[in-house]
Amino acid sequence: KHARQLFGDVPTTPYGYYSARHGALVMNIATGGGTLVHEIVHPFVAANCPDCPEAALLRAIQNDLFDVGADLCVPHPAGAASAKESASQALRVVAAQSERLERAIDRLNEGLQPLRSFILPGGTPAAAWLHLARAVCRRAERAVVHLTHEAKVNEHALIYLNRLSDFLFVLARIANDGGKNDVLWVPGANRG
Repeated sequence: KHARQLFGDVPTTPYGYYSARHGALVMNIATGGGTLVHEIVHPFVAANCPDCPEAALLRAIQNDLFDVGADLCVPHPAGAASAKESASQALRVVAAQSERLERAIDRLNEGLQPLRSFILPGGTPAAAWLHLARAVCRRAERAVVHLTHEAKVNEHALIYLNRLSDFLFVLARIANDGGKNDVLWVPGANRG
């Protein structure tokens, strides 16, 4: 009732796209996931890994997540042919931000054994936090995919969230003593 009094039957906000079909501000759902990843990453760094070798990158990621939110909450101009053209009009996530994550993933993966099983969230407290952040990041990514059905979205924002979830997964393996303490899925182990 309160929203109807404020917005009428078709709510609008300068910070979101209203979907009449879904009756939701889908952009707010999408950016909320990124904000939640930010809120998980900060206490992880502060409480679990103040000397983490990736602490500086995690802090940069926090800043990038605000860039993702800023990008998503300003409509992508219909006439913009590229993210670069769109960037001149509003803050937009750019390929270099995802590429930085890809380089970190490659660097961190060099010391890890190849996976032979799915990994269950867990292990050290730090790894558990990172797995939680990854799950929330995947949720944000799915919300942005949903948003693409409602509005034009900068593809680099979506790519960034995808690479971030990969980075968080690899970093969780690093936090599990370089993967030695990963909790592996054992198919059918409890069918007893």
